[in-house]
Amino acid sequence: MSRGKLDLDPATVRRARSLARKAGQPIVEMAQQHTTVAVERATLRLGGLGGADQEGTPWVNRLLDVVRADLAADGGLEHGVALPVWDALLRGEAEDLATLAQRASAGSVRFRLPEGRDATRARSASRKQVGQGIRRIDSRRRERDRLIKRFGDAPRTPWIYLIVATGDIYEDIPQAQQAAREGADVIAVIRSTGQSLLDYVPEGATREGFAGTYATQENFRLMRAALDESSKELGRYVRLTNYASGLCMPEIAALAGLERLDMMLNDSMYGILFRDINPVRTFVDQRFSRQVHARAGIIINTGEDNYLTTADAVEAAHTVTTSQLLNEYFAKEAGLEDWQLGLGHAFEIDPDVPDSFRLELAHALLARELFPEAPLKWMPPTRHMTGDIFRGYLLDGFFNLAGALTGQGILLVGMMTEAVVTPWLSDRDLALQNVRYVLESAGSLHEDFHPAPDGLIATRARQVLGETLELLERIIDHEHGLLDAIADGTFGLMRRPSDGGRGLDGVARKSAAYYNPATELLEEK
Repeated sequence: MSRGKLDLDPATVRRARSLARKAGQPIVEMAQQHTTVAVERATLRLGGLGGADQEGTPWVNRLLDVVRADLAADGGLEHGVALPVWDALLRGEAEDLATLAQRASAGSVRFRLPEGRDATRARSASRKQVGQGIRRIDSRRRERDRLIKRFGDAPRTPWIYLIVATGDIYEDIPQAQQAAREGADVIAVIRSTGQSLLDYVPEGATREGFAGTYATQENFRLMRAALDESSKELGRYVRLTNYASGLCMPEIAALAGLERLDMMLNDSMYGILFRDINPVRTFVDQRFSRQVHARAGIIINTGEDNYLTTADAVEAAHTVTTSQLLNEYFAKEAGLEDWQLGLGHAFEIDPDVPDSFRLELAHALLARELFPEAPLKWMPPTRHMTGDIFRGYLLDGFFNLAGALTGQGILLVGMMTEAVVTPWLSDRDLALQNVRYVLESAGSLHEDFHPAPDGLIATRARQVLGETLELLERIIDHEHGLLDAIADGTFGLMRRPSDGGRGLDGVARKSAAYYNPATELLEEK
């Protein structure tokens, strides 16, 4: 590794990755040993089961609940859903998954755990049908590649990433298309507040959401189709982002792959820290979801920026770097490649701190040099936006300049009305003007930016990296490693014990008879 602009010691960088791997390996082993209701429901969705009953409860939830109840004496979830469900189909309980779910919900089907030849037949049938879903994801990935060749790609980096979310998908669409016309390369449809805590995925197109729009398969389909129209109009492929997090992370990842989304918010610890979702549930779900993202060619965006909304951005800078290294390890173990690692960091230092801009440059350049092949996601100021829109617009300009100076890959557009109102179209237009002016006037300024070897920027970056190694070593020294560190409030000052939080009742340790065709297929490649 080159020492780069910060003169980072290659041995120190290798040591950091080695420690991250050592801290992360027990978590991967734990994830491999467990399953969750969301993983099993995602498997049913890949098998082709969709839709919901008259009350809006998805059929995947209904079917899984009956299977768990019928097999409760044998452990329920620990065997997985595939064998009992496809065994029932082979026994003639229904002609397809949809009918089986309806009959099971009505109480007219009983499930068993097949053995011997019956288990072998159920494995084969489930693998064949779930494989069709995986092949559809493969097809959508090839379709993306064809469209990028046909329409062209974004003409510059960083990609300009802009959030659109009114709560109404039919209002989101024209706003997203207008944002693309104004220069946005990536459209993110932020989720309705609280959806991450729902243990089901809503069905259909939705027109009501609070501070966001529900993530549903139909909403994904509608927005992707609209942005394909924009891509054709503008002569460049416009990417679509949503959120694969919360209690339904694996299901939303599968739906994103099926509907050709391009990026997904997918962080290994965000749901634990900021939504109080059980750590074991989250790590199991995130591994499966990242395997789907890897197969679908989806770029993940991690959430380290959130730590700096609750912890001080200077004091906690090393926790961001630590999380980035852990996210990199978890992502690559799940099959993601460097170009898919939109590792997060943010411009969140209090602007009243002396040399705040130089410190921001140090942190941003450290991330850039630690992960040279990753399209880092650079987040704008939020914590210190006061409602003074003129000051906010200036701060966003400094944020854009820091992104240009340090060669970020994905730049989320900051809004001067942050912390005041939900931005209007006019606010977005002004924000995009700010980005375009800075990026166009800066050009390739990052090529000329070389901080002094012993100056504040380089010294601060090396200090943060040193503190990162110390933190990783402390994590490894904990009796239960990363789980204990999370429980102690190491990240974002949030204390989350491994036996607490939402969703723990949806986790099971796999039995010797456990089988999941989706996991098998995803791990073969």
